[in-house]
Amino acid sequence: MKAMLASLRSRLAGADRFNLISWAVTFVLVGGLLAIALQGRSAAASPAAPAAQDTPSTAQPAGTGAATPSAAASPAVVPPSLSPSHAIERELQLKTNIPERPRYEAVTYRISQGDAMLAIAEKFDIKPESILYVNGEVLEDNPHNIRPGMELLIPPVDGLYYTWEESDTLEAVADKFDAEPEAILNFPGNEVDLTNPEFQAGTRVMIPGGSRELRDWTQDLQTAARSNTGTTGTSDFGANLCGGGAVGSGFGWPANSHQISGNGYGPGHLGIDIAANEGDPVYAASAGVVTMAQGGYNYGYGNVVQIDHGNGYVTVYAHLSQYNVAQCMSVGQGTLVGLAGSTGNAFGSHLHFEIRFGGSNINPLDIVQ
Repeated sequence: MKAMLASLRSRLAGADRFNLISWAVTFVLVGGLLAIALQGRSAAASPAAPAAQDTPSTAQPAGTGAATPSAAASPAVVPPSLSPSHAIERELQLKTNIPERPRYEAVTYRISQGDAMLAIAEKFDIKPESILYVNGEVLEDNPHNIRPGMELLIPPVDGLYYTWEESDTLEAVADKFDAEPEAILNFPGNEVDLTNPEFQAGTRVMIPGGSRELRDWTQDLQTAARSNTGTTGTSDFGANLCGGGAVGSGFGWPANSHQISGNGYGPGHLGIDIAANEGDPVYAASAGVVTMAQGGYNYGYGNVVQIDHGNGYVTVYAHLSQYNVAQCMSVGQGTLVGLAGSTGNAFGSHLHFEIRFGGSNINPLDIVQ
């Protein structure tokens, strides 16, 4: 009996150990499967990232039941070269900028209301006199002759066009227009064969940098100076019957506006056009004696006033709608001499202002304050 009981106890103890070992193995297998499933779900939910280099990991003994985090479950690492902080930012641009190309041919420009020679020249980046050179037959060398609807030829660069004649030589033509022979040959618009640099008679040739004499319209309106028989006076050019009077000292601006509109001083325009509305006041730039106060066309000057300042200087105020002074009247600086207008050969209201010294025009901007 005792032998049978001992045998039974031995069997029961073996069974318990077997059961415990079986349950332990079961728990380990189930835990491993759960860890694998969780890792697979995390990898599927994460965005695809560039493959990273393998990094060494700590070996885990088999059968411990501890799950080691894998690379798939870790946050994705973005290489520095792809990081937003290293990206090249570009400004959004809706319009493509096309570099301006050189122009080698003349273009035709139609005058619109409000156009002026100075503004047209600035638009095409050339000097106003170049437009006068090329359009001599239309403008007659006078920038005030532009009118709405008129078509002007605008040269590609400063200079003029010349129609080649049978007897012409390159050196003679260049000398005639104060230009350089090389500039004529090398201008692409002339399409010169440099291996045989000749121009056929009748060919229109661009003379870059060339110039010619322009008509001096100021000579039509002679300088009216006071007589030098008085106590003060100007030299004997265009003397009239006015004797001595006030003498100027320094020059002020003759209008309220200081804006140049229309034409500045240059070879084709020996004065400045000052912006002024119809009826704006016009003032004596300096003290002196009125030597001309005259209505009419007056060679395009319209209603005009001249003042002799007794020191060699004479000022001219043109295109006036009316004049408020009389000949031989003595005036001080700032005296109202008239109102701005568009009489004579004027394209819109403005004040045409000239300064002459010794009978010759000088740039008013050089001395007027």
